[in-house]
Amino acid sequence: MEFFKTNTKIPFMRQRIWTAVFSTIIIFASVISLSLRGLNLGLDFTGGTSVEVSFPQTTSANELRQKLVEGGFDKAVVQAFSVTDYSIRLAPRTDQSQEQLKEKLLQILPTALVKSLSYIGPQVGKSLVTNGILAVIVSFICIMIYIALRFEYRFALSAALALAHDPLLILGIFSFFQIEFNLIVLAAVLTVIGYSLNDTIVVYDRVRENFRKVRKGTPLEIMDLSINQTLSRTIMTSGLTLLVVIALLIFGGPTLYLFALPLTIGIVIGTYSSIYVAGSLAIAFGLNRSSLLPATRRADDDMP
Repeated sequence: MEFFKTNTKIPFMRQRIWTAVFSTIIIFASVISLSLRGLNLGLDFTGGTSVEVSFPQTTSANELRQKLVEGGFDKAVVQAFSVTDYSIRLAPRTDQSQEQLKEKLLQILPTALVKSLSYIGPQVGKSLVTNGILAVIVSFICIMIYIALRFEYRFALSAALALAHDPLLILGIFSFFQIEFNLIVLAAVLTVIGYSLNDTIVVYDRVRENFRKVRKGTPLEIMDLSINQTLSRTIMTSGLTLLVVIALLIFGGPTLYLFALPLTIGIVIGTYSSIYVAGSLAIAFGLNRSSLLPATRRADDDMP
């Protein structure tokens, strides 16, 4: 089953200048927003108070969250263990002691039984931020090494830059709109990197194959041919995944919202970068037929 005909001839590389301008603008805007506004870090990174409560009757997480917001705990995170047991994470409060915080919490939730209350210091949050950054850096290094060994160093550089393009846009949107950034969002960003890389590898593999099959094509023509040949697979995979993620975004509730939102943005921008950014960068770095043909094959080609 194919979404597009196999003989489509869409000139993707003809728009590479305009897409380069567009990508430069959104990356520049994202960097400015991150520099001026920063990220609205969640409790996973800033620390706070973790409370485990139990209720004698069934209580919904949404109802519990609404009561906490009305009581002044705007950033409260509620996680259900069962229909009566919940974990509540509250933002750090410098104006209240732990006992005062507990008393206020019992005023808001008079039927709750506080089973445990513990304070999570900011040092833990800083450690998580550092580990999150290291996770992204290590993943990029591993990706570049793999692609350089599997394909060619020009592919490795272009793929790494294309992958950096996707999370930068997500972070820029979260920074501009001051959407909470927590470990769930970080997990979604890392998922987007892997998802986008999968599409890019498929295109690169077809590029290498076509360079060996099509003897007279220019690098631009080979890149366009390869993208068109994999276009149906790219659109179908991204489209079906996007439908599922949008369903989570709309019906998944507050807990899944922060996971589905960056995934939705990432799938769209990742598909765009796989088609336009990764291929355009490989061409800009000087990719040609001699870069991919084996040494023995090149020697045979040079013979009269």
